[in-house]
Amino acid sequence: MPRREETYTHGHHDSVVAAHAVRTAENSAAYLLEHLRPGMSVLDVGCGPGTITVGLADRVAPGPVVGLDRDAGVLRRTRSGAARANLRYAVGDVYALPVATASVDVVHAHQVLQHLGDPVAALRELHRVLRPGGLLAVRDADYAAMTWYPEDADLTGWNDLYHRVARHNGGEPDAGRRLHAWVRAAGFTDVAASAGTWCFTTVHERAWWAGQWAERVRQSALGEQAVAQGLAEPADLERLAEAWLRWAAAEDGWFVVLHGQVLARRG
Repeated sequence: MPRREETYTHGHHDSVVAAHAVRTAENSAAYLLEHLRPGMSVLDVGCGPGTITVGLADRVAPGPVVGLDRDAGVLRRTRSGAARANLRYAVGDVYALPVATASVDVVHAHQVLQHLGDPVAALRELHRVLRPGGLLAVRDADYAAMTWYPEDADLTGWNDLYHRVARHNGGEPDAGRRLHAWVRAAGFTDVAASAGTWCFTTVHERAWWAGQWAERVRQSALGEQAVAQGLAEPADLERLAEAWLRWAAAEDGWFVVLHGQVLARRG
């Protein structure tokens, strides 16, 4: 049985799934790739549309890979375009994984822990399914560490609103800086922490990054939750969406997302 219910701040609006589908093993799990070998078994927790999962499966083939997500709908979209002989998808709960104890070589979770009310409990469950010597790989953004230019008070307002909604939902939007501590608290002792970034600065990058965030502010669960929680009015959301498009139009626009990332071995 699931340990607890969680509220996913982003939801699965088309704009969210499309944004997540741009992620690959190369641009979102590079810190892990050199540790993968053919024949390894991998569990990708919170796999979403599976675009990272496919890259992991290619790296460890013929080793078995399972992409797990709690949302059956996003997995149905995934199965139609990410077939691999060594890859399957399953619905599951991070607090009670449908996986045998000490049975997996690598557990990967990208942008998952920030949305959980008890990330340490989830990490203990990831620890359970790893074989002795098995490798944990976790990566999460840190919203307070995001930085951009030109400065814009409304983008600062977007960041503040995101923090308030995510924390109202029980998550921790500044998870990146906390990963090292969380992993150690979950019982891992061989821990290596590092950082990675996404940087958006070209015309195409700015248009894509700002466009999907503008749509998410206007139409996804984030905006709906902000209004339902009494944290914003629809006019506020429109103002924040326009700020994203204004930033994208700036020729010298620059936006960086900082991620914490941790590799840890089960003893």
